[in-house]
Amino acid sequence: MAMASSSKQRTLPAFVFLSCLLVLVQFMGARNLFSMAANVTYSRRALLIDGKPRVLISGSIHYPRSTPEMWPDLIQKSKDGGLDVVETYVFWDLHEPVRNQYDFEGRKDLVRFVKTVAEAGLYVHLRIGPYVCAEWNYGGFPVWLHFIPGIKFRTDNGPFKAEMQRFTAKIVNLMQQENLYASQGGPIILSQIENEYGNIQSAYGQAAKSYISWAASMATSLETGVPWVMCQQADAPDPIINTCNGFYCDQFTPNSANKPKIWTENWSGWFLLFGGRAPYRPVEDLAFAVARFFQRGGTFQNYYMYHGGTNFGHSSGGPFIATSYDYDAPIDEYGIIRQPKWGHLRDLHKAIKLCEEPLLTADPTSPSLGPNLEAHVYKTATGRCAAFLANIGTQSEATVTFNGKTYQLPAWSVSILPDCQNVVFNTAQINSQATTVEALYLTSETQASDKATASSIVSLSDWTFVNEPVGISKSNAFKQKGLQEQINTTSDSSDYLWYSISIDINGNESFLSSTLQSTLHVESLGHVLHVFVNGNHSGSAQGTKITFDKPIFFTQGSNKIDLLSATVGLQNYGAFFDLTGAGITGPVQLRGQSGTLDLSSAEWTYQVGLKGEESGLYGSSVNSSEWVSLPSIPKNQPLIWYKSSFSAPEGNDPIVIDFTGLGKGEAWINGQSIGRYWPTNIAPQNGCNSCSYKGSYNSDKCQKNCGKPSQQLYHLPRSLVQSGSNTLVLFEEMGGNPEQISFAIKQVKSICGHVSESHPAPLVESNLSFKKITMNSTALLKLECPYPNQLISSINFASFGTPSGQCGSFSHGQCRSVRALDVVKQGCLGLKSCSISVSINIFGDPCERVIKSLAVEASCS
Repeated sequence: MAMASSSKQRTLPAFVFLSCLLVLVQFMGARNLFSMAANVTYSRRALLIDGKPRVLISGSIHYPRSTPEMWPDLIQKSKDGGLDVVETYVFWDLHEPVRNQYDFEGRKDLVRFVKTVAEAGLYVHLRIGPYVCAEWNYGGFPVWLHFIPGIKFRTDNGPFKAEMQRFTAKIVNLMQQENLYASQGGPIILSQIENEYGNIQSAYGQAAKSYISWAASMATSLETGVPWVMCQQADAPDPIINTCNGFYCDQFTPNSANKPKIWTENWSGWFLLFGGRAPYRPVEDLAFAVARFFQRGGTFQNYYMYHGGTNFGHSSGGPFIATSYDYDAPIDEYGIIRQPKWGHLRDLHKAIKLCEEPLLTADPTSPSLGPNLEAHVYKTATGRCAAFLANIGTQSEATVTFNGKTYQLPAWSVSILPDCQNVVFNTAQINSQATTVEALYLTSETQASDKATASSIVSLSDWTFVNEPVGISKSNAFKQKGLQEQINTTSDSSDYLWYSISIDINGNESFLSSTLQSTLHVESLGHVLHVFVNGNHSGSAQGTKITFDKPIFFTQGSNKIDLLSATVGLQNYGAFFDLTGAGITGPVQLRGQSGTLDLSSAEWTYQVGLKGEESGLYGSSVNSSEWVSLPSIPKNQPLIWYKSSFSAPEGNDPIVIDFTGLGKGEAWINGQSIGRYWPTNIAPQNGCNSCSYKGSYNSDKCQKNCGKPSQQLYHLPRSLVQSGSNTLVLFEEMGGNPEQISFAIKQVKSICGHVSESHPAPLVESNLSFKKITMNSTALLKLECPYPNQLISSINFASFGTPSGQCGSFSHGQCRSVRALDVVKQGCLGLKSCSISVSINIFGDPCERVIKSLAVEASCS
């Protein structure tokens, strides 16, 4: 049967051989892409590289949210997905943690990252900021900046401008020393100064305008030889290009007719909060937004994020930004391609690139198609023609007539016709395969099992512990009258600040009952509060405005109240965000029926950080004698350090840790922090209704994970583990049982496809110089195993007719072909990849005058 093809055995047509030759030439060219200086400028239509206008597809990958060992694979997958450019912020707090002391090692090696992108033959957009937002701690500013006398952030302020210029120049000089700007033969074709300032500019008054003018002049004076942009900055002065951020930017217009239409942040999903549901964005809507942008004259588009990654250490902002920064991106947190999002966007990029010449050389015409229907036609003087047909209605499919032909446009979709005749792509019709990814839980015996029977791969026999003292235990504690704001006190050197006070009780106090009971009232700016009275835990609370009221009991004589305040990422967005406080600001009172004792102005003793942090229990003192070994370790108690060891699973699959059983804290692997964990912070029970891609998207529209931990699995990068024994250290803040945690690996479980007869047939050949496109006669369902040396080993589901559902949960419809399973098995089993024609010529016609589809789920091994 001719309906199936595979990579195992087939005859190559001549045009495929020529395509392979072209790929080889392009690969060799990539090695020399940046060997010569390039002149990067812009016109009203596009960026110009050596005078040639370009349609450019970009994606954000933040270098410190993954590891250097992951970068080549992430970047190659980005290139395979059709990207031309990788975009990243530069994170000031990482690179200058102490004023004038710089760090560009490991995950902070910006030069290595940029060079890795260049080696893949891609360009770079370097967003220096240096304010980045990015759900990053303090918006990327180092906290020491806050303490410079007279400083005011992001306004016309001398001390701030001096520091901003010094760091910006430092980064520019570093790039120039390595010849990384396009003007020097490097990959950097764009740079950004400031970030989304226009969103909050009005709060800064007249000084905002002079600040933006200064920032533009400062940036251009650094002579990078490439254009600078400002996103969300309608008054960006020439020659700075103002750009758009958002879920949709098709309506955006630059502030000058001489500037191109650039989309610096197309939000591919949204960020996750501890205590929040998991947001996601349907790829049909994301593709719709991208197609609409190019349909309406855009020529540079960037996905924020293309790979989100992980907030290691204390890098997450917020407050309450989770450790996972997956962002529902085309490449997931662990580096696994997310299908069908990655594949559908790859197909979109190919379709857009087929329209490049008309998009860059012609102004569009817009013939009328009807209500909620739009056509944009780009036709060159030489006769090249490309068209975008859009149905912006959210309810019904539309039948349109264009150029004498009839086309079906699903609701909320765009069809792309690179030759103004053939539809090669529709945003709502997914031809790409889908996948399901599962966590395979590990045991020391089997290395993989179901969660129900899994025990941790960590050797439970060697758990040791250290109790973190309650209250003041460090020699550098200090006394101060009144309640101190936390960030000004800790300088964010630790999440933790102890507030401690002693009270003498004689039993006659007006704020006490006859049983020596009183209500402790504490008000805090957050983010987490733990209350201890005479060393015993009396309660906890969390939020950005905490009010704690709980009865407590005293004894006659001296009593001690210890309040532990913890931050969970510093504010990263908003006007004057740097002034947002944290910690206990009061009042702190003891309330009784007959009176109140206000402790707010009393003398308190303060301790910054934990004793275990000071002694380096997670690093330098990991083998110290402080660690206690007992037959049974303490469980479900707050403020305790745990240590154990494990052997890493073999292979290359991403490793995750399931912290179920623990409360809240931080984890270190071989001395490296993999971030905060908080599996007891549960998402709301409601709000996870079914989500349609049709209609405008917002961050609350599509959410999942209701009633479950906001984050249960935590990424352990392979590069942090070693062969043999590895050390796991936990600081458990709230109380839990570390023996319940488990390790897993992430793997693709199933590959699927669901393609209808009405889907665009794949492009066979294009020679647009001769205005010719050749399409396959029918739509194709394509499957390909995700890993090297894998073959399709089983067909778990196959149905031709009216199947429904998603990958992993397909079901047959009332109309179905009895041949489907046999046809798919014959065409796919034992092959690396296969293609099946979605046609009644192959499967027969089980229901006439009904549009039929083919759904398949397969496994590879």
